[in-house]
Amino acid sequence: MSTVPTPLIIDTDPGLDDALAILLALGSPEVDLIGVTTVAGNTSLANTTDNALRILELAGRTDIPVAAGASRALIREAPRTAEYVHGSDGLGGLPLPAPSVPPVASHAVTFLAERLLSTPKPVTVAAIGPLTNIALLVATHPEAAARIGRLVVMGGAARGGNVAPTAEFNIWSDPEAAHRVFSAGLPLTMIGLDVTDRSVITVGDVNGMGDGRVARFVEDSVGFYGRFHQDRYGTTDTYQHDALALAEVIIPGIVETSHHYVTVDCGETLSRGTTIVDLNDVTGHPPNAHVALEFDHPRFVEVLVGRLKDLDTKVR
Repeated sequence: MSTVPTPLIIDTDPGLDDALAILLALGSPEVDLIGVTTVAGNTSLANTTDNALRILELAGRTDIPVAAGASRALIREAPRTAEYVHGSDGLGGLPLPAPSVPPVASHAVTFLAERLLSTPKPVTVAAIGPLTNIALLVATHPEAAARIGRLVVMGGAARGGNVAPTAEFNIWSDPEAAHRVFSAGLPLTMIGLDVTDRSVITVGDVNGMGDGRVARFVEDSVGFYGRFHQDRYGTTDTYQHDALALAEVIIPGIVETSHHYVTVDCGETLSRGTTIVDLNDVTGHPPNAHVALEFDHPRFVEVLVGRLKDLDTKVR
């Protein structure tokens, strides 16, 4: 019996781990990637949009539209981007084909609204960058936002952070947007840093994956990303944050979650951008997010590497 794939839009700021997440979606028959929207985050909007187009070009999927979105945060510009992690262009300067098609003329928020309203089946949205586009969608097209079947967010953390003691990069980049999204009553799953920091993929996992252009890019990408991890963490193991969020989209349940109330600190202190997760349900507020707590790491590695291998065999 055939299963109809889930329509999917990825809202993203590529980014090396974003690139592998997009490729994972393209290699997975459970989902039908109907669009990619871009936002500034890891690097500028010009770079993230170009990178999304280049990744789709690499995979031979120029039929998938890309729409550029917010070039800055809602209230104030993020203090910094993450070229120190992903390279000056966001993809480590790795050789990729130039895009043969431009982004669509519509702004990402307009594109999201049109697709959500026109697609008969509920659309899953994977938001793996700052949440600016999603917040703008909620504010300007609430009827379209209400059509989201599931919103899977890579961002935040129940405990810890990577750009501040308690704040994760995507949420910290636009806390006001994140606060609006978490308050919007959407069917939201939060895949946080305290879980994605265990989504380890090694150079050994991807070496020998294949001899096609996707395999070569994946190997080079993990190698570049591993050098950053070596400098920062003392290991070449890479944390594939965004790919874990996409794995949960593709195989629901690969990540174990618990339903809790989450709010976002939008203040001006060191805790700005913190996702405050009421793990012990002490506030009395109703839960608004399914929060990742654990995941099946062996299954994640199997799915990510296996689907990328499958994609590589189709792209020659």
